[in-house]
Amino acid sequence: MAQRPAPRPREAFVLAGQVVGSVAPGFLQQIDLARLAEQGGRLRQHSGAWHLEAAPEARTAALNALAVALRDAQLCGPWRNEQLAVCNPQGERLATVERGAVRVLGVGTCAVHLVGLASDGRMWVQQRARDKPNDPGLWDTLMGGMVGAADTLAQALARETWEEAGLRVADLVGVAHGGHVLLERPSSDGGGAGYMVERIDWFRARLPDGMLPCNQDGEVQRFELLPPSTLRAWLVQGLFTLEASLVIAGFLGL
Repeated sequence: MAQRPAPRPREAFVLAGQVVGSVAPGFLQQIDLARLAEQGGRLRQHSGAWHLEAAPEARTAALNALAVALRDAQLCGPWRNEQLAVCNPQGERLATVERGAVRVLGVGTCAVHLVGLASDGRMWVQQRARDKPNDPGLWDTLMGGMVGAADTLAQALARETWEEAGLRVADLVGVAHGGHVLLERPSSDGGGAGYMVERIDWFRARLPDGMLPCNQDGEVQRFELLPPSTLRAWLVQGLFTLEASLVIAGFLGL
């Protein structure tokens, strides 16, 4: 687990009586809550925590109304029109929310990465597009993406592998779950008020000889095939995203 605490203690964010995230002190006092009430939600501060109250059937609408209020106040991350699951500490889903709001609300997320290898042991890596909102221009694993609210882990692996690398998982050799990484660290979302809590499951697979990755969604600048010595040197130089560095370190047994 890689953990870096927030610069200031955060306040619990509670949904349905269960802690689902955290917020910076005073952060939620900056937004207009009128739209939240229209969606059947009520936000109140009690005993050092923020409680979002809504009927079970209205939780998702209330969370997304809160996300819109944060966006209108320019206090959330990049808006993606993508729903992510909001779970309690036991991993049970309570609702979903716009991806752009998860970091400022400290909501835990899930991601998937693919370590792609050539038959000679070299590793495929990608350079992130320079217009990506997060970590532009840094290097990453062959594929790294979020697990959406409608996804199983296998579905996210298949979708993201096609979108980022133009590869079908069924065409890869020896696809296997390699492990997972838990990451907690401050986030720049919301003007630095965000906090990232993420589980990254990573897989490994070999690309058949002659098969080349080809980006489909415009989020990759280019791909490179690196020998182990170069891979380790780039890790030391900090050329990879933190998430990719942790995944690759796990793969290499570092």
